[in-house]
Amino acid sequence: MKLLIVESPSKAKTIEKYLGAGWRVIASVGHVRDLVPENGSVDTENNFKMRWQIMPGKEKQIKLITDELKKADAVYLASDPDREGEAIAWHILDILKAKKLLADKPVYRVAFHEITKKAVQAAIENPREIDKNLVDAYLVRRALDYLIGFGISPLLWRRNLGKSAGRVQSVAVKLVVDREKEIEDFKPVEYWSVESVCKVQSAEFKANLSKFDGQKIEKMTIENQEHVDNILAKIGSPEIRATVIDIEKKKTQRKPAAPFTTSTLQQEAARKLYFASKRTMSAAQHLYEQGLITYMRTDATNLNADAVNEIRGFIANTYGADFVPSSPNIYATKSKNAQEAHEAIRPTHFDAPAKGLTGDEAKLYDLIWKRTIACQMKNAEFDSVAADIETENKVAVFHAVGSTRTFDGFMKVYTEDKDDDDEKKESKLPVLNVGDNISITEIIPEQHFTQAPPRYTEASLVKKLEELGIGRPSTYATIMSTIVDRAYVEQDKQRRFHPTSGGWVIASYLNKYFTDLVDVNFTAKTEDTLDDVSNGKVKKITALENFWRPTNEMIEGARGVKTSDIIDEINEFMHKHLFAETGDVCPECGKKLGIKLSKFGPFIGCENYPNCKYTKQLNKNEKPVDATESSVQRNISDAVELGDGIEFRVGKFGPYVTDGAKNVAAKQYTSETITLEIARELLTNAGKKAEPVKIGENPETKKMIFFYPTGRYGPYISSNRVNVSVKEMPDLETAIKLINNKTKKK
Repeated sequence: MKLLIVESPSKAKTIEKYLGAGWRVIASVGHVRDLVPENGSVDTENNFKMRWQIMPGKEKQIKLITDELKKADAVYLASDPDREGEAIAWHILDILKAKKLLADKPVYRVAFHEITKKAVQAAIENPREIDKNLVDAYLVRRALDYLIGFGISPLLWRRNLGKSAGRVQSVAVKLVVDREKEIEDFKPVEYWSVESVCKVQSAEFKANLSKFDGQKIEKMTIENQEHVDNILAKIGSPEIRATVIDIEKKKTQRKPAAPFTTSTLQQEAARKLYFASKRTMSAAQHLYEQGLITYMRTDATNLNADAVNEIRGFIANTYGADFVPSSPNIYATKSKNAQEAHEAIRPTHFDAPAKGLTGDEAKLYDLIWKRTIACQMKNAEFDSVAADIETENKVAVFHAVGSTRTFDGFMKVYTEDKDDDDEKKESKLPVLNVGDNISITEIIPEQHFTQAPPRYTEASLVKKLEELGIGRPSTYATIMSTIVDRAYVEQDKQRRFHPTSGGWVIASYLNKYFTDLVDVNFTAKTEDTLDDVSNGKVKKITALENFWRPTNEMIEGARGVKTSDIIDEINEFMHKHLFAETGDVCPECGKKLGIKLSKFGPFIGCENYPNCKYTKQLNKNEKPVDATESSVQRNISDAVELGDGIEFRVGKFGPYVTDGAKNVAAKQYTSETITLEIARELLTNAGKKAEPVKIGENPETKKMIFFYPTGRYGPYISSNRVNVSVKEMPDLETAIKLINNKTKKK
């Protein structure tokens, strides 16, 4: 028998059907091992040596893998084809080696980008070694995230500044806060436009003033009411005679958008379907595991030749040969570190759209299907006409533009949406010729004001991060959900991000004391370094040392800063935001108001506290707080929804999971490491004594050695009334030594 290990159970079922007899396919259910959640698990003084542990709840999966391994002749590690997938394969192999279970059994790494019979079999026929460079890049990324977490988070907790800081999430929050500052600092500028209603024979159309008294009229040329009144007086009153003095006709084309990458899929799903990034990736994951789309974490826009030929054939059969370009459309991948071996996100088959899908999966599949088909269709074609119309008194020229689609091309199937799209829709002009007499029946002046930059949506924030080179395909959804879960940002009815008071506070603190961490260039450079490690251009230790040195200096420098100094910096950063409209004078005692920090969140308080107990909430949707902590409503952490009504929370006694009826401690987990499967297992096994696992017989005592996953002091092994604490289930040889050494000491 051959054993193949994948990441998800649903994927395992699909692949086992393809492989048939002689194969056993099982799932690791994601990562199986992580750093020990203790300070010092990345030893910065000893070449960044890392201490690992089996993730709580994953002992059962490891037991399943080891049991099946005993029956197998060979092992195939088939985790996902990206950095994290490579890391999972490496972790599993490392665990199996440590348990000395491989003996002479060969181990192969296989990777496929779509779950089809052809792709799976091709991968198995062409196995490879685990990519050490990819694993090293994962190790650097995991070490950096750990070092930031254990280095900066305690500083935040101790001063009540926030829940956590991270390499990318902190930059995302800072971008949202900086945009809010731009909006608050924005001063609108008045300007006017002048539009005319023109008539030729029985047809009406509109034209905009483009020239007046020989001066070209730009967007901001007409500054105020006085200026516009002067223009109107000189043009005269309707009806005004005018003449067409120039006609420009040209043909234009519009190209189809490239097939989806991870970020463009998230952006378009947000625009068209109103999906959050996390929701998009969850639906995409299910589609991938069912073998309906290619791998959903990619920054490449290329398609393989077989897929392109299949798409072109489908277009010809469905829409006609006129819609098929003479040669395939080629799209250049914009991400400089994209792995070209990956494809864009596309359906795995094009003979017909997938049937039987419902809900989010059906909507997302339809989006991917249409985008992929459209990307290999001809350009849409338009006839554009521009006409200049001069008034009889030669004072003004009005400009009219019309556009008519003459060939649908890709727009027959799909049109991409844009953020804050102000493009004018197609409009038609009547047939015009130079010298035609025009009657201007109405002139419409309109006052405008320049607009502040728009707040970010999930789509535009993902796009901004991608443009800056921050984050990677596998991280965007997590970044978006994390900054919301941490209550650093919130979304309004238009799904635009607003920073919360907590977001303002942590952004102002990091901006002052951890400048590099929230600097987009520094963060982008770190991402580039991770890619260089993946490509073998930079060594793991070099990358870690280059990052840790400046970061550690920032951490050490921040440790000695007085809390009062920090509050002064935050007040300066937030002063306009807090007091631009109301002023900073206490309405009760006349003293100065400022930001106050408590473990229940930031609020506005009086410097005359405790003599004056005036407080004010910071956000309109936040609960009011009182300066005395005992009267503040406790709200330690927002819940993270995992699915099926199960949530992960952080409460008075630490992390826990709940299904509404039962709460179970989950102290080993964070919102990033907890999964629905683990939460279900914790809730199911709550109150039950964990079943012991037989390790083997002790030859000295002839007694069986058992492993207990949970005990009063954590996991332990036991035999003949001798107990020994362990971090994970040991192999038989190690267990015998531990038990016998403990017996001798006794």
